Amino acid sequence: MPRHDFQIPVTFKHRIVFTRGAFGRENPEVRELLAEGGGRRALVVVEEAVAAAWPMLADEVAAYFAPLDVELCGVRVMAGGEPVKADDTHVRRVWKWIEEAGIDRHSYLLVIGGGAFLDAVGYAAATAHRGVRMLRFPTTTLSQDDSGVGVKCAVNVFGKKNWVGAFAVPFAVINDFRFLETLDAATKRAGLIEAVKVALVKDAGFFEWIEGNLPRLSRLEPETLEACVEKSGLLHAQHIAQGGDPFETGSSRPLDFGHWAAHKLEAMTGYAVGHGEAVAIGLALDTLYSVRSGLAREETAGRVIQVLAGMGLAIWHPALDERTADGRLRVLAGLTEFREHLGGELTVLMLTDVGVGVDVHEIDAELVSRCIDELRGMAAG
Repeated sequence: MPRHDFQIPVTFKHRIVFTRGAFGRENPEVRELLAEGGGRRALVVVEEAVAAAWPMLADEVAAYFAPLDVELCGVRVMAGGEPVKADDTHVRRVWKWIEEAGIDRHSYLLVIGGGAFLDAVGYAAATAHRGVRMLRFPTTTLSQDDSGVGVKCAVNVFGKKNWVGAFAVPFAVINDFRFLETLDAATKRAGLIEAVKVALVKDAGFFEWIEGNLPRLSRLEPETLEACVEKSGLLHAQHIAQGGDPFETGSSRPLDFGHWAAHKLEAMTGYAVGHGEAVAIGLALDTLYSVRSGLAREETAGRVIQVLAGMGLAIWHPALDERTADGRLRVLAGLTEFREHLGGELTVLMLTDVGVGVDVHEIDAELVSRCIDELRGMAAG
């Protein structure tokens, strides 16, 4: 019997907005986005911590929608953080809210919160009616400079990060710098690691800018912090849109530099180690591995460690020393999980220089162990 192959080309518009006070009456950004889509109903879901930090937010949203030709069907508040990704009860709750509000594929779901919250609620949005229009409002440095501008949404299953999920390009991403104002210093700092990461793999000039502005970033000066977040967010979005593999059909994941160890470290510690902290450690480990394996020069590791230290980020954690009964480092299981997530051969990006990466397909376990020992010594010193 003959086989018939049909090509189905699909084009998405990935809208990224940087603004301040998105729900201020004089701010046209959200209003124009809603008008562009032509929808007539909207539901807002806010992370509990954001609602607590901004007690007038619900009233601001209601006032913003009042003159619009879009019915606001409610503002719902839900717990956030990594636990929201570990229990599908939260996803089912959002489905129920979407059904009760009559939100359909031409309506809008506005989601306001950090990266884990956006992931979980985004998964609900991607699967309700096989996809409703979602407007993301990332509220942390990490979600504004990385995850919030991405096109995946997922929850954790089987003790593995992002094991269940979907690729769903959001209708729009609105990075409102006002939300960064109420973050504690540690959360602000941790989120900057994704800016360091994308600079290391995509843009040497940006890494040099980070080095030059390190004192200001260390002090979390708003203007410099926001410039760093914006540049990082645009580099991430640019790679997704123009890198040739937005839905990860291949085996290479350059934006996950340092993440094979980071994801495993999070799971090993029951997510006591947050994503930003874990990525800083994973990034330090892979940078040092790149140098010790002969791919990169010694000075590369020195520059990276200096930036991480200047930002007050950790480069080691005791969990890195944990071993299985047969003496194998537990964190190395992250390599298997990293490969299984995409399938195919193991593909991990390492550095040959700042701003230049190379895919490798084998990792020397003994060399990883020596790099962990070296990082422990650096941290102690």
